[in-house]
Amino acid sequence: MMSKLGGYARLTRPLNCLMMGIAVIVGAALASPSTMRSSWSSLVYGFVTGFTLTAAAMTINDYYDRHIDAINEPKRPIPSGLIKPKNALIFATILSMVGFAAAFLTNLFCLVTAVVAWMALATYTTVGKRSGLPGNFLVSFCVAIPFIYGSLAIVAVVKLNVLLFASMAFLSNTGREVTKGIVDVKGDKAANVKTLAVRYGEKGAAIAAASFYMSAVVLSPTPWLLGLVSSWFIPLVVVTDIGLMGSSFMLLKDHSRENAKKIKNNVLIWFIIGLLAFIVGAVK
Repeated sequence: MMSKLGGYARLTRPLNCLMMGIAVIVGAALASPSTMRSSWSSLVYGFVTGFTLTAAAMTINDYYDRHIDAINEPKRPIPSGLIKPKNALIFATILSMVGFAAAFLTNLFCLVTAVVAWMALATYTTVGKRSGLPGNFLVSFCVAIPFIYGSLAIVAVVKLNVLLFASMAFLSNTGREVTKGIVDVKGDKAANVKTLAVRYGEKGAAIAAASFYMSAVVLSPTPWLLGLVSSWFIPLVVVTDIGLMGSSFMLLKDHSRENAKKIKNNVLIWFIIGLLAFIVGAVK
């Protein structure tokens, strides 16, 4: 029983879900930190929406990827036989219902945004994944949406500074998605998934991934230069930038599957530190 519960938890990739929930709160903090305390219920609902819809998306992704994962990641819950495909879909449906209910309880703008994000995810899992870079953009759009969602949840409009942060998240995550294509190139070739790594080789994909990482680094000082965040933002964002630059260098130097997998995981750490930079910087 415990192993099966652990399998369902692994389907959701809890760290990714936590990051999306926190990203909603970060978006709210950037939009209007002074009203966060009085809008705590909207923040709770927003966190629940971000967490559960991400969990549902991760589960559906594993359902559609079960044949590819049988080659690339045979120990994942579905290809290993721990979780039945049908049960995974039921689980994803329940998670989606919880997420939409929380969005409805926030406001109409949030519900519409949640539906749009869900449609983007559905497009990715059913069609976009095999398109390569367009599919990567779809995933990154869904990663950036929580920042926008947080702004809508607390002030019902999208503030300009929130759009800037969402753009940084979009760029860095696109780099990570391209890196993942290097990790999964063997299975993707077998399934005719046209990632950059499949089309142009691991080296070409490494160059593209590094370009996206560095674009996020170049954009990162802008919030402070425009006075959108306090100086407390600087130390943590510097750590993030150094991490992304180091990851870019290492990927260009060694674009093997093993190294790309390490870098993909490391970039997730830089994401978390970047989110902390946003949170700390919002307190002026």
